[in-house]
Parts: sequence; C-alpha cells; structure tokens
Amino acid sequence: MRIAVCGKGGSGKSTISALLAKQMAKTKNVLVLDIDESNYGLHSQLGLAAPRDLMEYFGGKKGFKEKQRAAPKQTQFWGLAAENNKGQPVQQQSRFFKERWSFSDLPPEFVEEKGNLKLMAVGKIKDYGEGCACPMGVLTREFLENLDLGKDDFVIVDTEAGTEHFGRGVDKDFDLILVVVDPSYESLKLSKKFDEFGAQCGCGVYFVLNKVEPDVREEMLASVNCVNVVAEIPARRELFKASLKGEELDLDLEEIAKLAEFLEKAGSLTH
Repeated sequence: MRIAVCGKGGSGKSTISALLAKQMAKTKNVLVLDIDESNYGLHSQLGLAAPRDLMEYFGGKKGFKEKQRAAPKQTQFWGLAAENNKGQPVQQQSRFFKERWSFSDLPPEFVEEKGNLKLMAVGKIKDYGEGCACPMGVLTREFLENLDLGKDDFVIVDTEAGTEHFGRGVDKDFDLILVVVDPSYESLKLSKKFDEFGAQCGCGVYFVLNKVEPDVREEMLASVNCVNVVAEIPARRELFKASLKGEELDLDLEEIAKLAEFLEKAGSLTH
C-alpha cells in the first residue's frame, strides 16, 4: 500500500510519518520515502542516518535530466499499459528502470534501515542556484510506478509541504492520502484544497488532526470532513522537544497505534 502524508509546512507531517512508520514496522515491512527536498530531519526522527539521494543512482540531477531528454515519452507505465491484440493487459518498460523493483531489490547504498523499517530520499536541494526540484517529482512518479509491493509491504511517503506534488501528478500513484492538519487558519483552509485534489486524482483522503488542544478540537473538526478524520493527536511537549533537538521519536501513542490499525485494514483490502 502506498500512503501519502501531506500538509502545510509546520503541520507535523514528518512527525506523523515517523511515528506511524515506527509503529507499523512492528508488524509490517515499511519503506519511508522522503520526497521533501527541503526537509533534512526526517532520518533523525526515525533514529537512522541520512540516506544518499536516489537521484545519485541516475548520475545526479544533471544525469537524470539527460536520461529524461533521451528517454521516449510514454503515457503508459507499468501496470497501466493498454491491452495487446489478444485483449490481455501489457506492461510497458519504465523510462528509467530496466526492471521492476521490490523491497528486496532496492539498492542498499541508497537505503538506511533498522529491522522492518527502511528509509530512502529521492533528492534534496543542496546548492544555491542548482535549479528547481522538478526532476525529483519525475523520479518519484517513476519510482512509485516501478515498485512492486507484497501484502505486508507499506510505503509511507513524506511529501513536500503544500500542494506542489499534486501539480506534478505524483499523487495518482497513491492508494490513500493522509492530510495532517494543525490548529492554524492556513492549515484548515488548505485541508479543503487537499480534499479537492484527492477527489481529482481518485485517491481516498483522510485527515489526521495534530497538536490538538481541548479548546480547539471542535473548531478543527468543524473545518474538515469529520467523517474522514481517522486520528486526533494531542499536543505533546515530549514530541515538540524531541523534534526541536533532532532526536529519535521514541514515544508510543495510542492514537498512532489506532491509525496504524486503520491503515493495515485498508491495505488488506487492496490485495
């Protein structure tokens, strides 16, 4: 199952991604895919070293752009190709991957792992004037389309802040979208846009209310689709301090455990 974790900057999407991944890795195989080119702290929240950018597998942004220009444009990808002359579905070759990957095929030099938990990063903006992050969006789409999952495999994608990944078309490859909403006017307004985009790309959208205080809970619920709220994470000083110091998030929350259970049940329906 491929799960996108979205939200505005500062909503806590990386915190939720890390807590959820650690919880689910107790019983499932979990790959956390970091596609936020400006987030440099997710690995520390997971208690892992920072992985090498997957973009380097293709020669960096420059090398990837060259491959992108040379590769034939395709509107059909793995699992989405048209039927052959016998009416049978045909899988086309990815533009960048020579063969399909499963979790066991992931190049180890680009993966940090501990137990059932793996972490990969598509790419980061490292230098002034290096250009936009558009190649990261292309690689993310190609990677997700090329990845085969087993029944106990889950991919949690920590997206970049805001809505740009929807504009790049990345979200069509997700089975489910989690929108992290914090108690701010901007986050509550943006949640409605996430709901619209999810409907447009055919993904189920669910909301995780984060940093919830008793006196704002009802206002937050009233501002989103209450039916689709699948978790309410209370404001916790321990989480704030750990994130501030760049420490591993080593905290078991009942709310996160229930969220993991919901996702595992949803995942079982996709197989």
